[in-house]
Amino acid sequence: METTITESRETLTAGTSMDETQGLTYPRIECKNINVSYGDKQAIFDISLPIPDRSVTALIGPSGCGKSTFLRCLNRMNDTIESCKVTGEIIMDGENINDPDIDPVLLRSRVGMVFQKPNPFPKSIFDNIAYGPRIHGLAETREDLDEMVEKSLRRAGLWEEVKDRLSSPGNSLSGGQQQRLCIARAIAVRPEVILMDEPCSALDPVATARIEELIDELRKRYCIVIVTHSMQQAARVSQRTAFFHLGELVEMGETDQIFTNPRERRTEDYITGRFG
Repeated sequence: METTITESRETLTAGTSMDETQGLTYPRIECKNINVSYGDKQAIFDISLPIPDRSVTALIGPSGCGKSTFLRCLNRMNDTIESCKVTGEIIMDGENINDPDIDPVLLRSRVGMVFQKPNPFPKSIFDNIAYGPRIHGLAETREDLDEMVEKSLRRAGLWEEVKDRLSSPGNSLSGGQQQRLCIARAIAVRPEVILMDEPCSALDPVATARIEELIDELRKRYCIVIVTHSMQQAARVSQRTAFFHLGELVEMGETDQIFTNPRERRTEDYITGRFG
């Protein structure tokens, strides 16, 4: 199955060039009847959700409603929790990523993750970006690696700020720069999907604005799913929004519709501040 995943990545790259004018919006991921439990406690209840390509899908809802748990299903990070059980299908490129034959390491090279707090490796700026391409064998020569590092840093809007100090430690950067470094690290392995779990919650307003600008640029190339507690941020960066409550998917739709004309009373109550 490892070969199948690799071939799938190559087929996708060959068949859908990164032409930003294509505006592809077909579902990159189809989630069907996802249930998640931790021991005897069920956290996610029967969620089915299409996630379109080349766009940002925001997951909103009160704390503890299952947003981050659901996000971690998309690259099988819940596998690392011994008591966690996930059922249902998550289809990418015709394959169910929950199939036991799927290699989660290869899956995570296709589905990158950016966490709540910046977490650069204790390495140089260069080696933070080069790490993924090295372990996945994506660079044949040092020139290839140099090109990948520069391209990733440029896409993350960080190249001009760090090009003269690539040997400096990644944690010597400011908080906002560290988060952009982590985004550059995620895209260096040529993912198809980028997951972001509260990527701005530890940042000041200026750094948050830079990350939001970056997300808007990256959506032209990637499928992005972001968990955020900030409804203002969801409204600014996303094209589709899903509202979670008590482990259930209450409503999903175009972001403008969710925020201006929600179909469900619970959605309206949350957006207007009646609860949450």
